[in-house]
Amino acid sequence: MVRETAVSVDDLVLPLFVCPGTGVENPVASMPGVFQHSVDRVTTAAAAAHDLGIPAVLLFGIPEHKDPTGTEAWDEDGVVQRAVRSIKENVPGLLVITDVCLCEYTDHGHCGVIRDEAVLNDPTCELLAREAVSHARAGADIVAPSDMMDGRVAAIRDALDDNGFADLAILSYAAKFCSAFYGPFRDAAESTPQFGDRSTYQMDPANADEAIREVALDIEEGADMVMVKPALPYLDLIRRVKDEFSCPVAAYQVSGEYSMIKAAAASGWLDERRTMLETLTSIKRAGADIIITYYALDFASGV
Repeated sequence: MVRETAVSVDDLVLPLFVCPGTGVENPVASMPGVFQHSVDRVTTAAAAAHDLGIPAVLLFGIPEHKDPTGTEAWDEDGVVQRAVRSIKENVPGLLVITDVCLCEYTDHGHCGVIRDEAVLNDPTCELLAREAVSHARAGADIVAPSDMMDGRVAAIRDALDDNGFADLAILSYAAKFCSAFYGPFRDAAESTPQFGDRSTYQMDPANADEAIREVALDIEEGADMVMVKPALPYLDLIRRVKDEFSCPVAAYQVSGEYSMIKAAAASGWLDERRTMLETLTSIKRAGADIIITYYALDFASGV
């Protein structure tokens, strides 16, 4: 009766990785319990999530072919586009969010167009807008740009509006930090940079005030929801964003946060379910309205 904070399955979003093929379910070695799914299998996984009461999934694509500009990202027959159509047809009550970025689709692993080992901001925004429109045409309910280019929310909003998707929402990765906690995700999405790192466009972990400015800019450009990523090392930022802006706030409990708990539990050092519940509660208590977590299925099923 007196508990102040309660995490509900309604708060959760399950990330899913879509890959080419049929009948494919590749385990991700660094993320126990997480798989790369072909379209048919990801539809089954999405249906299972929906049956457990999870309201939404977040899709990441692993293309069949990669190239310097990530052209499969906006291919109308790309893996994410096909997955969206399949999920909306077979699990119509499930909300489908799509990650909008190029890192999974480029052969160099960076989030945009490269020249002389530098990311070109404005040309990248144009391609991200094309990707977002292709996801909207496939039936996505929300697009979530994760690239951290300047002005990409405005570019995506304009492109969606111009193509008849004025009502489609944008969940912006507004405060995405250049974090050590992304390593296992890059195994799952096959998106490790082939040179350098992403510190020139992702945020310095030391900069809190800058994060608030980035959130404000994205809201001004048309973001309907904003995200802080990672979650646990940035609980202070989740709270500040929630206190300063009147919009829904998402937090991403990223792959490294998930895998740390899994590894410690496998060694017998932590009680996995208690640790999962405590970390999710801390994220909700900090102010997150939406929690993106690989633990969504475990939470919902009581594992």
